[in-house]
Amino acid sequence: MVDIIHYLILSGVLFAISIAGIILNRKNVLIILMSIELMLLAVNLNFIIFSHFLNDLSGQIFVFFILTVAAAESAIGLAIIIILYRNHGTINVEKLSGLKG
Repeated sequence: MVDIIHYLILSGVLFAISIAGIILNRKNVLIILMSIELMLLAVNLNFIIFSHFLNDLSGQIFVFFILTVAAAESAIGLAIIIILYRNHGTINVEKLSGLKG
């Protein structure tokens, strides 16, 4: 039988991997975007876990809204990355310093 603590450990590991992906790899915008998505999925897993163990559907309904926002964020983020690649020829964050105001 899998207990709630096992799910929370899995969610914590996913969140830690996403934080490590953001901190360790600050050069590639695509990896940063994927790390943010992994972070959102770890939070969604927590919502689903607590919703299931507390017998309340509000957490699962809230996950649908978060997934909708995450899908829109991914689409907009990928569109921005494509435009940056077309204009500058790279998606390296350090070489995109010309975007500063």
